[in-house]
Amino acid sequence: MSEDVLYEKRFLVKGGDFDKAGEVSTQIKAVLKETGIERDIIRKACIASFEAEMNVVIHAVSGEAELVITATDIIITMSDHGPGIADLELAMQEGYSTASDAMRERGFGAGMGLPNIQRSVDDLQIESHVGVGTTLRMTIHHQKR
Repeated sequence: MSEDVLYEKRFLVKGGDFDKAGEVSTQIKAVLKETGIERDIIRKACIASFEAEMNVVIHAVSGEAELVITATDIIITMSDHGPGIADLELAMQEGYSTASDAMRERGFGAGMGLPNIQRSVDDLQIESHVGVGTTLRMTIHHQKR
């Protein structure tokens, strides 16, 4: 990363732990508020981080989130140890979901996670390997470049 990092923190996400689902996103929101970032930018970051966090909780065994704030960007990286995404193009389509019936019964699996992330960020990079896991790198610009 070429820019100086102003803030950096890592968070653990436990797959299947619905009691703590959303806690990482809440912590990210608190950090962004403390730094004085605009409310609209915080909202975008919260949507992206929550959707990514829920994907870990729903689909993976475990994961890790990293928040990096630079002078111009908020970078949230969410990596998981899960099933991976077999067809990324299909997964990016609204309404497509691989959530189990049990997850759907809990109200999850509408197939809007990745599309909502894509709409909320300025740049989304996805790396996924079937049987290994997925990494999302979400960048939101908070200052003019």
